[in-house]
Amino acid sequence: MEHLEMKQKVTIMVAIMSSMLFAALNQTIVGTALPRIVSDLGGIQYFNWVFTVFMLASSITAVLVGKLSDIYGRKRFILTGLGLFIIGTFLCGTAQDMIQLIVWRGVQGLGGGMIMATAFSAVGDLFSPRERGRWQGLMGAVFGLASVLGPTLGGYIVDHFDWHWVFWIFLPVGFAAFYLILRLFPQTPSGAKKRIDYLGSVLLALTIVPLLLAFTWAGDAYPWASWQIITLFSFSLVSFLLFLWVEKGAESPVMPLYLFKNSIFSLSNVISFFIGMGMFGAVMYMPFFIQGVMGTSAAKSGIMMMTMTLGMVLASAVAGHFITKTGKYKKIALFGLLIMTGGMALLAGMDAETSTLTVILYLILVGLGLGMAFPIFNLTVQNAVSHRYLGVSTSAVQLFRQMGGTIGVAVMGSIMLSRMNAKVESTSLPPSLADHPASEGLADIDPQILLAPDQLAALRAPLPPGMEAALDSFLSVLRESMNAGLSAVFWLGCGIMALAFLCTLFIKEIPLRTSNQEPPQGEIGGEEPSSGTAGKGRHRTREAEAHG
Repeated sequence: MEHLEMKQKVTIMVAIMSSMLFAALNQTIVGTALPRIVSDLGGIQYFNWVFTVFMLASSITAVLVGKLSDIYGRKRFILTGLGLFIIGTFLCGTAQDMIQLIVWRGVQGLGGGMIMATAFSAVGDLFSPRERGRWQGLMGAVFGLASVLGPTLGGYIVDHFDWHWVFWIFLPVGFAAFYLILRLFPQTPSGAKKRIDYLGSVLLALTIVPLLLAFTWAGDAYPWASWQIITLFSFSLVSFLLFLWVEKGAESPVMPLYLFKNSIFSLSNVISFFIGMGMFGAVMYMPFFIQGVMGTSAAKSGIMMMTMTLGMVLASAVAGHFITKTGKYKKIALFGLLIMTGGMALLAGMDAETSTLTVILYLILVGLGLGMAFPIFNLTVQNAVSHRYLGVSTSAVQLFRQMGGTIGVAVMGSIMLSRMNAKVESTSLPPSLADHPASEGLADIDPQILLAPDQLAALRAPLPPGMEAALDSFLSVLRESMNAGLSAVFWLGCGIMALAFLCTLFIKEIPLRTSNQEPPQGEIGGEEPSSGTAGKGRHRTREAEAHG
């Protein structure tokens, strides 16, 4: 689609970014509104599934559609994804109980995975790698914009309107994006029709789903060493081994294993995995510090987190423009990861006495680093492989990033709870408070009560005025306990980002191509290997081409 006029390309990109904004806003707006939805529908025991089912569905469809869009073109999949997302979004607003909401969120996830997989690949169809930096930076800014608008708008809607409008308010954006893509996006199949790898697709799903479920439930629903978690890990491992065996002989594998022979492809996916862990660590656990340790309100916490998002949006747009102008990307990635590593180290050194301004500056620093590094590794992968692998390579990066986020949040959560509980167990109530009849049960308080101002107020109510100082002393110990757990989380995030920095040092920077038809240096070219002797011969030829 490089031959299209720039005006048409820009119009298509507006439609693609509208699709992404539609999907991203529906993700970020739900978090703020969910407490109100749960109070209306009930079923708080299924609370986590509202997010988990979306993550599972989108992870599977993203990686499967990546390969299929290389064969059949992007248009039909982004339209199908938008259609499913629109239907799922509308039905979410009609949910009568939590189970219905979870089912419709699954439909949303199927559509969301298709949208994300095809949107980033479509940029590669429209523009050469040299031109993509600017556009991928803007697409990264779309996510940042959704992170700013979504929570704020979600809170306003549930406070002033019915919660159902959280899902319905952006439906016109989805319809507009669907119409623009239907009218303007050309249908351009990327390659010859091949037999669909159904068995490989099933085995890949059976590898990813149990793995993500295990990390999601471990340390929360079940202990890490429980038979449920061990069974999920074992099932995932067996499925993975079978997947490797099947893919070696598949005519058109859903995830071509020979792509991993390209060091740029492999390292970029590893780095994306680390960035996912670090990014979600900062996004998920900073509100715990702001609200729990600093004692700040949820509304003010949202405003403070917004500064990190704005830093990410600014850095993403500027870095993308610089990459398009200069054709250089490695130094920007290294600089961004170095800034984010330093920012995570600064977060790890915070305590209850840290000022609001200092926290905001640290968050801006993390956002700037993340904005520089986040979009680059889509570009490095797309530039290093043949255009025929654009969809599957792009979806692989998204899959590794999302798995990194899921696994990182689970591991960091376990570390935080372990450190926090160990600190609490070594703490006792002040004598003046322990002897008072109204203090019964205080010693068993979970530090997470610091995140619930109404529960803290209920604790103070039965105590006489003279006992408030003793309670404040005990709560300060709880804040120290939570701070100890969060410090461990941020130090882990710092180490993970340092690993991402080290891996980036080993990425070979090859010139960004100025055309999609121009073969890249180190490209994985040639025909896809097939089973049998002929396939092995072609595989050897392809390897020879790939390694010069």
